[in-house]
Amino acid sequence: MELTEKNTDKCTIIGIKGRLDTINSNIFEKRLMELMDQKVDRILVNCTQMDYISSSGLRDLLIALKKITLTGGKFVICGLQENIREIFEISGFTTIFEIYPGEEEALRVF
Repeated sequence: MELTEKNTDKCTIIGIKGRLDTINSNIFEKRLMELMDQKVDRILVNCTQMDYISSSGLRDLLIALKKITLTGGKFVICGLQENIREIFEISGFTTIFEIYPGEEEALRVF
């Protein structure tokens, strides 16, 4: 897994490339928690280049959503590939998260 990060005037965008699984989800979780500890309360996770997510990765996303929501922030996901979208649908996460087709659409909600 490779993480990219960029800040815009609207939010912080974290891009995930590769697999978000049990082996590396702790890296992703740590970075999300660091951002929230720095009072970043608007995060967009771009999954365009993510090709796999395990239950550990799903858990990390859910923890971040709950933590940001408690502070009045916004946590949005975009760019789910079809196989990842299916996992989100099966787990019920499509009803929990704000999910947009692409980054441009997602940025509009901030």
